[in-house]
Amino acid sequence: MSATVYFSPVITPEKVLDMFRLVDKKLPGNVAIKLHSGEKGNQNFLKPEFWKPIIDHVGGTVVECNTAYDGERDTTEKHRRLLADHGWSKYYSVDLLDAEGPDLELPIPNGKVIHRNYVGKDILNYDSMLVLSHFKGHPMGGYGGALKQLSIGVASSYGKAYIHGAGVPENLWTADHDAFLESMADAAGSVVDFFRGNLIYVNVMKNMSVDCDCCAIAEDPCIADIGILVSTDPIAIDQACIDLVYACSDPGRDHFLQRIESRNGVHTIEAAAALGYGTREYTLVNVE
Repeated sequence: MSATVYFSPVITPEKVLDMFRLVDKKLPGNVAIKLHSGEKGNQNFLKPEFWKPIIDHVGGTVVECNTAYDGERDTTEKHRRLLADHGWSKYYSVDLLDAEGPDLELPIPNGKVIHRNYVGKDILNYDSMLVLSHFKGHPMGGYGGALKQLSIGVASSYGKAYIHGAGVPENLWTADHDAFLESMADAAGSVVDFFRGNLIYVNVMKNMSVDCDCCAIAEDPCIADIGILVSTDPIAIDQACIDLVYACSDPGRDHFLQRIESRNGVHTIEAAAALGYGTREYTLVNVE
């Protein structure tokens, strides 16, 4: 079965909402809206004002989790201060899912590398999730999109270390690289299962640096903006983004692709597809 991915080259806050409305799916109950709060100093993350039309429309709660590395988001106190400084708390209800322990352990019975995922216990307060992803490069994963948001993004601080370490948190930065990528795919699947598929994904291909929004010091964007994508399939939407980068003729394309290819970024998509909670096969529906 092929997934449907909607695409528009127009990138505006209003267009994000227009694209969301095309999806034939409702998000039931209390909606968690997962996005990236942006590390202090990062110049590329998508700001609260950009997401405002869709968040206001959905009426959910912006959710985030603490990081596993030093910075301004590695403790609840610092992360809450940054959420205020970046304007998230000004516009939205915000919930740090792992603000207080203990973590919730999600089973991954068919995981290739890890068989449990640690997420903030506040996830139990939500019935569905809207995943708002800024598609860009990443220093370790090669790229960041929907699958990264579902895995590293939803994981607690401990859970992030567990995924990075391929099940051994102490190996946070030294685990086998493909095992780390496969662990992300495993973890993402557990979140899809938790919400029983009640998720919608938005990927915005704008401000695309080779570095993630988690980097306090990041390269400036190296490739022209491409567009907005929306789907109910996290694997298909990420694959479509990768394909759009390959298909573009922008002078910065090769530099961006070098980051993805040097980190074997597509392997996360391959591993996720092997687990069966989505597909790499998609139909791209163009929307003006």
